[in-house]
Amino acid sequence: MEFTRARIEAAQKAGNAMPEAFRRAQTAENRLSGRQDQPGKVIALLNQKGGAGKTTLATHLAGELAMTGSRVTLLDADPQGSALDWAQRRLQNGRGRLYGVFGLARDSLHQEAPQIALEADYVVIDGPPRVAALARSALLAADLVLIPVQPSAYDVWASHEMVTLIAEARVFRPQLRAAFVINRRVVGTVIGREARAALADQPFAALHAEVSQRIVFADSVAAGRLACEASPKCAAAREIAALTQAVQEILR
Repeated sequence: MEFTRARIEAAQKAGNAMPEAFRRAQTAENRLSGRQDQPGKVIALLNQKGGAGKTTLATHLAGELAMTGSRVTLLDADPQGSALDWAQRRLQNGRGRLYGVFGLARDSLHQEAPQIALEADYVVIDGPPRVAALARSALLAADLVLIPVQPSAYDVWASHEMVTLIAEARVFRPQLRAAFVINRRVVGTVIGREARAALADQPFAALHAEVSQRIVFADSVAAGRLACEASPKCAAAREIAALTQAVQEILR
């Protein structure tokens, strides 16, 4: 336990020190390429309930955006540092970096993320469970909030807390957009449809694109890779591509 805690703290300290250096390097690159300092879009994946699959969606969404040629930065705002771990495994397995991953698990996120967005097309925030201060800070930084929800009554009920936080954030950011993402749907069952029906009473919609429970996603965590890298034409890769397209359409 002490080793794990020390590893996480070290990773977070290293990650928290990186955004400023990253911004300086990216600014120099942008000047050379003639890019203008127009802020990118900030996408936060948040759910106060743990186990909703935020990190898997965040790493895959960021990867899919990066593969289209976009400049992408992923901010790991979860004190557990799961996205940082994924990035570390990716490097250990000899895979090239698709996008920057930095630890930023602090409640100044709403001040720092917009600055990072000046040097990116997209900033993806992997949010924390059960840390309301961090969640509020992420909401104040975001242009779009995605709420991953597993197709179960417990997850649908638990989403009420996040809906409340979003309503509070919209007092300060009326333009904040939000949508549910049905995640880990079990293929061949009606549970996903039932979850969508249950979410119909919420103040914002569930995206038409859904992501299913698939072995390739579990394997991607240990290997530090994306589903499309394991099998470019697999169902998981198609689902992530559809989700990414839906996100881009919202942000246009």
